[in-house]
Amino acid sequence: MAILGSILKRTFELSEKIPKFRKVDGYKQQNKVLRKLLTKAEFTAFGTHYNFSKLLSEADVIPAFRNTVHTHDYNSIFKKWWHRAVEGEAHVTWPGKVKYFALSSGTSEASSKYIPITNDMLRAIKKNSIRQIVSQGRYNLPKEHFEKGVLMLGGSTHLNYNGSYFEGDLSGIQAKNIPFYFQYFYKPGRRISKERDWETKLEEITKNAKNWDIGIVVGVPAWVQILFEKIIKEYKVNTIHDIWPNLAIYVHGGVAMAPYRKGFDKLMGKPIMYFNTYLASEGFIAYQDRQGTDACRMVLDNGIFYEFVPFNEHNFDQDGTIIENPETLHIGQVKEDVEYALLLTTCSGAWRYLIGDTIKFTSLERYEIVITGRTKLFLSLCGEHLSQDNMNKAIEIVSQELNINIKEFTVAGINYDTLFAHHWYIGTDDAVDKAVLRKRIDEVLKELNDDYRVERIAALKEVIVDVLPSHVFYDYMHSIGKIGAAFKFPRVLKSKKLTDWENFLKNVKQDK
Repeated sequence: MAILGSILKRTFELSEKIPKFRKVDGYKQQNKVLRKLLTKAEFTAFGTHYNFSKLLSEADVIPAFRNTVHTHDYNSIFKKWWHRAVEGEAHVTWPGKVKYFALSSGTSEASSKYIPITNDMLRAIKKNSIRQIVSQGRYNLPKEHFEKGVLMLGGSTHLNYNGSYFEGDLSGIQAKNIPFYFQYFYKPGRRISKERDWETKLEEITKNAKNWDIGIVVGVPAWVQILFEKIIKEYKVNTIHDIWPNLAIYVHGGVAMAPYRKGFDKLMGKPIMYFNTYLASEGFIAYQDRQGTDACRMVLDNGIFYEFVPFNEHNFDQDGTIIENPETLHIGQVKEDVEYALLLTTCSGAWRYLIGDTIKFTSLERYEIVITGRTKLFLSLCGEHLSQDNMNKAIEIVSQELNINIKEFTVAGINYDTLFAHHWYIGTDDAVDKAVLRKRIDEVLKELNDDYRVERIAALKEVIVDVLPSHVFYDYMHSIGKIGAAFKFPRVLKSKKLTDWENFLKNVKQDK
């Protein structure tokens, strides 16, 4: 029997001895992490510039750090610092030479971002991954579960080499650095993982699916759903469990799972457990370690120091751009149910870096969070303050009520007469009355968001809904070269992205 299977089976046998919950001192952990990061980077170009040696001599390092080091978005830190690492310079914002850069899909800034991935970060990600695997020992799973395959639907491990570094999807970089003892369990295996063409990779996985005994699937919901549908169609079966009877866990991340749950449930032959993971190109931030919640517990002791910026008009302009000197809070100052933007300081050489996500704490006792959206991807044309969290919840409720599977959706804010409107594009292959769908989305959002309800009386004069076949969304992503594990359809379309989408839809209609 493989070594990892034995270890995990032993973990399962000891699961009753694992504390169900242990309260930790988050502030103490974060203080220790920051000191480690400053010490490690003390003699880098960045550490010298900001005199980390002096910061480390301070009795209370957190306020000294906040008062000394500037906040950064991607453009500012790349222009001044990270470009030097891309050009091959060592010891820029982290000791040594950066071997890997994750190509992260841009939102409203760069079309593709180069995020440094250091060996220290790879070790941190690996450590958190093991923690999440070990947490499965708390659940009533058969011992045999820990001997099943783990399908990781990610980017290609065939990375581009640019003379001094490798570049590619974070999932591809991770897969390339999988420990030797995990190779026995890892699917789709080295050969298929190297495949760069996404559609070819899905075909290869489908072709080999019947030969694997999969217990865990990891990946972005939209693409995993497409894969499951392909496998079910290929083998002319009713559910994915007819091919993989031991599938028990799906680990997802990148987007909210709620809008996809109904579609996933239709593909299952029996209930499975869903686990959320907050793994960004900038680091492994949080993971779900208990059932009965969608929230993830923040990792406070492993290579990332967090700051929390209240997501309000005092710290961000109307376009979601952070001001020069925002109010920042540490883990000991945050409150539940308040929306914050995240600043990360990491063992990959990110310093007070605005990751672009917004979160809320659902439990300070457990340090559990949910992702609510993006700083630049929300709708507030006239003060409606509609977050992605609102949108996801509305789609989840409406799809359940109307018994339809909404696979994708996006929303745009537009001018309407002399005021404003929201234009929804809904991707479903089920029959639905567009007028009923529009009415229920509007009504649910009024219940979820008081600002939205008020503005629907005033400046937000109309809600427009277009229902499209789900393949239109995937066809669009294919047309712009963003197909694969790293790419998700944006929930909010603005500016050029909205224009490109509208032009694409015009061409689709003309082709009919």
